[in-house]
Amino acid sequence: MKIRSITYFLDPDYPAIMKKLEVAGEFLQIAQPAFIQVGYEVQSARMASVPFAVLLKNINPGALSTLAQQLEQASADVGYAYVSMGPALPEQPESYEWIPEALAATHNAFFSGMMTTYDGKVSLKAVHQCANVIQRASTISPDGFTNLRFAALANVLAGSPFFPAAYHQGEEPYFALATEAADLAVSAFSQASSLDEARSNLVRSIEAHARALTTVAQEVERQTRVEFGGIDFSLASFPSEELSLATAMERLGVPQLGVHGSLAAAAILADTIDQADFPRAGFSGLMLPVLEDAILARRAAQGSLSVMDLLLYSAVCGTGLDTIPLPGDTAVEQLYAVLLDLASLSLRLAKPLTARLMPIPGKKAGDPTGFDFAYFANSHVMPLQAIPLDRFLAGDESFSLHRRSSI
Repeated sequence: MKIRSITYFLDPDYPAIMKKLEVAGEFLQIAQPAFIQVGYEVQSARMASVPFAVLLKNINPGALSTLAQQLEQASADVGYAYVSMGPALPEQPESYEWIPEALAATHNAFFSGMMTTYDGKVSLKAVHQCANVIQRASTISPDGFTNLRFAALANVLAGSPFFPAAYHQGEEPYFALATEAADLAVSAFSQASSLDEARSNLVRSIEAHARALTTVAQEVERQTRVEFGGIDFSLASFPSEELSLATAMERLGVPQLGVHGSLAAAAILADTIDQADFPRAGFSGLMLPVLEDAILARRAAQGSLSVMDLLLYSAVCGTGLDTIPLPGDTAVEQLYAVLLDLASLSLRLAKPLTARLMPIPGKKAGDPTGFDFAYFANSHVMPLQAIPLDRFLAGDESFSLHRRSSI
């Protein structure tokens, strides 16, 4: 198991940002060595801001791009590899419009767009704006890679250490840990003689690592006076078979992910994570990023795993739709339909979900992807069963969905 990220959350108080960034750098000089000393590899340190729409009084392409460039450079200067600018907000509809330009102006700045409102409604206008950002961002680079740095969010609260969903709320800084821990599930399920034993193995393994991480985090908190916000044990994958969450699901008895039985495996694994006792942050669910998981990428290429399957699994677990390779000619209206499904599922189930969709210019369904990125496993472009919506669902209203009461 590795630490995917130590994520530091702050309000940079733009434009007076330098003092707070100096404090963030001093924190990292204590925190990162502390976790390394007890045996954990720390892959990256990341910084998450309050939503950029809150920082900027007048949002325009120049202002947002300038802010993103400044935070990207200033955070790198104090040791942070990536910075999240937080989400565009339905309450400020103009905040979505300038995200593609800011993405093009930066390399390590992440953005997101909220599809749900503070009062718990799906905003059709915001969903459409997120779809438009995805379509525009897909052409920034020839391989469509820029959409790695944008996600559409539904019902996502502040404090998740995973990017692009990470953002801060409040005045005081805090930090949280994101794990790369799919190997814990693979190991737990491979060394068991029954389902109960497999699940118990995973709970024990998560809790053992959580105790070790929490002990270090509390000492870091004591030394730096930066509050510890918890651990997101979403068991993130790495693109190799032994570090694949899909491998763990198939070790439960699914012949190949995507066939019937896969939903049960997803539900069992997510419920097992829920049983573990640790200080929680973010999703702490099942993360199924197609291009970051070797077996997911393989099953998508084979055609056994569809976008609809992944959306279905989100109903019982998970973070939503992540790193999904799509045809380059996918229309805004098609993306909108997918995002609307996800946002509606999120509110109906009262759970956070995200979508990171990646149309690839010049590619059609079934074509191989060709990314040259250490954290990606190449796959094939996935077909999208979506056609433009009309009538009421194509409007710009907001609507409520109440969580279904237990009978």
